Amino acid sequence: MTATTLDQHEARAHALAEKFIEFLETNDAPDGLFAPDVFLDLTMPTWRLQASGRDDCVALRRAGHPGSGTVPRWRFDPTPTGFVLEFEEAWDADGEHWTAREMCRADISEDGITQFAVYCTGDWSAAQRAEHAAAVTLIRP
Repeated sequence: MTATTLDQHEARAHALAEKFIEFLETNDAPDGLFAPDVFLDLTMPTWRLQASGRDDCVALRRAGHPGSGTVPRWRFDPTPTGFVLEFEEAWDADGEHWTAREMCRADISEDGITQFAVYCTGDWSAAQRAEHAAAVTLIRP
């Protein structure tokens, strides 16, 4: 790859990462985010789920996070095949404020994300965050 091609690849990957953040916040997949035959492999602390195809990936997300939320922090790193994204989510559901920390490795093409693996810490309630804060002093947020 030439330097120009690498720059174009990184710009494409970053644009898709930004669309992915939009999807996480709204639960609506922007046009061009997922390739039609996208494959998702989602790992949680005690469970693993998979989906194939744009509609099934969106449905899996909505089943676990039916409402909108925010992604207050995220970090993007390009890879030769796509990107790695580290992010934190926050949302309200059932009268509680929830958070989760996650990592995603995505492969991309001209059609969007073709496959991605998401690793999630699990959903933390206010009580769980308070228990953690009482037991551990983090050096960085």
